[in-house]
Amino acid sequence: MALVRSVNGALRRVPVGLVYAIGGVPVAWLMWALMTNGLGVDPAKTLEHQLGGLGLQFLLASLAVTPLRRITGVSLLRFRRALGLLAFFYVALHLMTWLLLDLQLRWGEIGADVTKRPYIILGMIGFVLLAPLAATSHDWALRRMGALAWHRLHRLVYVAGLAVVGHYVVQAKTLSLEVLAYSGCLIALLLARVAWALAKPPAPRP
Repeated sequence: MALVRSVNGALRRVPVGLVYAIGGVPVAWLMWALMTNGLGVDPAKTLEHQLGGLGLQFLLASLAVTPLRRITGVSLLRFRRALGLLAFFYVALHLMTWLLLDLQLRWGEIGADVTKRPYIILGMIGFVLLAPLAATSHDWALRRMGALAWHRLHRLVYVAGLAVVGHYVVQAKTLSLEVLAYSGCLIALLLARVAWALAKPPAPRP
């Protein structure tokens, strides 16, 4: 317990802005690699995949904050909003790269993909669900909506997580170690959430 208190004390001294700064390093590196021809023979695809992977990683990190606190006592709650916004940032860049660099705004092909390819459909569902969560992530939205409505809306992050991981798994087409790791991580986080919800005592009747 003393170690946990020490860790939490150190974390309280870390500015949230540092998380955003560190979270922005990968996109800066990717932009540099793109401009210097460092992304291989198909830079658009490489950039698209790298950005999507980063979005998935930050999303899983944001979902892991509460289980980490419950299991270990280490609290990263101050950084959960930053992790969630970084996840949406990278997912949005992933989408924009697909639209602008990969398909070059060929709307006929885009429309066909969105309606026919399962992994594209899952990816779009994930983006559409994450967008309102990012838009309402600030304190003014919490005050305006009320705590109950705000928390109900933000439970959609688990559905978005399923869609994003599903998008990644389906487009990968093979069960690589990376696919299994992401899928297993999300399943574990969801099962933990369900287990704690079932263990919660029912609210007393008025």
